[in-house]
Amino acid sequence: MAEKAIMKGNEALAEAALRAGCRFFSGYPITPQTEVLEYLSWRMSEVGGELIQTEDELTGLHMLIGASLAGSRVLSTSAGPGFALFHEGISYICGCEIPAVLVDVQRVGGACGGISASQGDYEEVTHGGGNGDSQYVVLTPASVQEEVDMMKEAYEIAEKYRNPVVILTDAIIGQMMEGITLPDFADIDIDKFDYTYKELKDGEDGIQRGGYPGQGFPAYAAHMGAKYKAMKEAEQRWENIEVSDADVVCVAYGISSRVCKEAVRKARAKGIKLGLIRLITAWPFPEKAFAEINPDCKGLLAVEMSIKGQMVPDIKLATKCNMPVYGYFSLDVVPDADVVVETAEKIIAGTCEEV
Repeated sequence: MAEKAIMKGNEALAEAALRAGCRFFSGYPITPQTEVLEYLSWRMSEVGGELIQTEDELTGLHMLIGASLAGSRVLSTSAGPGFALFHEGISYICGCEIPAVLVDVQRVGGACGGISASQGDYEEVTHGGGNGDSQYVVLTPASVQEEVDMMKEAYEIAEKYRNPVVILTDAIIGQMMEGITLPDFADIDIDKFDYTYKELKDGEDGIQRGGYPGQGFPAYAAHMGAKYKAMKEAEQRWENIEVSDADVVCVAYGISSRVCKEAVRKARAKGIKLGLIRLITAWPFPEKAFAEINPDCKGLLAVEMSIKGQMVPDIKLATKCNMPVYGYFSLDVVPDADVVVETAEKIIAGTCEEV
């Protein structure tokens, strides 16, 4: 039964996965996502599932392949340095068309960085994906409730396209406690997909046969290219706030977007026309959201917790480089709403330097 609770983000995410039907977790502890594994270490067995703490992150992803092909909804989670080790496994999951949900609770980089909050994995997650032409939908929650709500959606998207889906969150949301509503438990039929392994009937040899129309890589490329194109067109998600008349539009996701929402309220109270495009998907990047921007807008303001502004190239591409882009970048400190407003004032005054 759906119920209300006050939970830490990582633990709420773990409980939401179970309620969405996840019955297999394999992965490795790393701050700031370790509470996911800790929570599932006792909770998974209560719902009849299996958890394996692996010797490293890559092993965890390879184990997901077998569990997913057996029909289970599967999960693994990590943070920036661990997600880097995911990439070989992600490439296999994409290339073999296996549904899976992965989570990156971002922290400070580069190298092993530190355990402070950051949004430094945007490029790694949205434009990484391992060797070859790998791609997946990336969901970006801005609250604990959205972490909960996105989990069910993540599994549905993963199964729709037979592809991994990544939830890209951060240490602030993962560690904060908020009031949430947990959904009912989903009833999942592990035998509903024809590509999963099932108990053999008399006379069956158990060999999976299939393939793509035609032969070799050309047919494979055509199939995967069409799938990625369909994902890009159908799965763009965003929230636009006060965009249609704005002189400056912020672009942000996750915890930074919550700051920007406050900045929009403060700016509007001062008579400054500030708007916000909040990413709900980092991939596909919500290019359609930019069609609503006021044509007289003075510029776009990327607000994110990174050193160099990792969203900026995607913002420029979404506007076909026809609009100036500015940046407010912090590293291990959550952006300040007042600084967002001050930066917007400088953009309007023409005294702010473009990225």
